[in-house]
Amino acid sequence: MSSGGDVAAVLLYDKPAGLTSHDVVAAVRRERGVKAGHAGTLDPFATGLLLVLLGRATRLQRYLLGLPKVYRATARLGWRSSTGDPDGELTETGRVPSDLALPIGTVSQRLPMTSAVKVGGRRLYERAHRGEEIETPEREIEVYRAELQSAEQDRARYEIECSTGTYVRTLVETLEDAYCEQLMRIAVGPFRLDDAGAELTPAEALRFLPERELNEDEADAVSHGRPVPWAEQRVTSNEERTPVRLTFEGRLLGVARPQQDALRPEVVLA
Repeated sequence: MSSGGDVAAVLLYDKPAGLTSHDVVAAVRRERGVKAGHAGTLDPFATGLLLVLLGRATRLQRYLLGLPKVYRATARLGWRSSTGDPDGELTETGRVPSDLALPIGTVSQRLPMTSAVKVGGRRLYERAHRGEEIETPEREIEVYRAELQSAEQDRARYEIECSTGTYVRTLVETLEDAYCEQLMRIAVGPFRLDDAGAELTPAEALRFLPERELNEDEADAVSHGRPVPWAEQRVTSNEERTPVRLTFEGRLLGVARPQQDALRPEVVLA
C-alpha cells in the first residue's frame, strides 16, 4: 500500500443514496491507501457530486468549500417529515401548497437538528440522537435561483442554485406541507456531475482562482514559504484578499493571500 506522499488530486465522485460523505471518504481512503477528505457534505439520502480530496490536495479544502452549489430537488407535496427528508417520521396531511414558489435572494435559515454544525462543542445531530431539543442558531444564505421544473399532483421538481451552507430540505419546508424527497447535487462551482470519475490535478481544480506565474527564483521563495511581489492591486480590506494560485511551469506550487503589495503563501504544495 502506497503512503500517498506524492499524491495530490481532486476526485469528482458521484455519491449514491444511503451513504454519508464520511462513508465515501473512508472507502476511497481504504481503496487508494492515501489520506482523503471532502469539500462539502451531502446528506445520506442525497446523491450527486462530492469533491473528494486525495493526499496533499486535502490542504486545498478551504478554497473549495465556499463554492456555490446547484441541486435538483423533488418536493413531496401534502406530506411532512420530522427531519425534512425521507429519513424522518413522515405524516400525510393531504394539504397541497397552492403556491410552489421557493424563496430567492438572502434567506435566513434555522439550522436543523440533523445538521453536523457544532453548537456548544457538540454536533447538532449528536444532540438529536440523545433526544435533546434546543433552539438552533440561524444564518443567512443566498438562493440565486429556484426554478420550478415540473409539478404533478403530489410532487414538484426544482433546480436550485445557492450559496454554500444552504439546507435545501429547509428551503423546501417553506412550502409548509412538503418535504425534500430526493436531492441530487449536479454542480459545485465550475465542477459538474457529468464529469464524475475524473481526477483533477490541484492546478486544474483551482483554475477558477486568479493566477500568478512565478519565475525560478520566486518559485524557490514560495517553496520555502516566502512572499513574492504582487503588483496587480494594493489590498486595503479583507474583502479584496481573494486567494491567488501560484504556478511554475504549469504546476501549482501553492496558494497565497494578497497583503499590501505582496502575495504571502498560506498553503505550499511543492
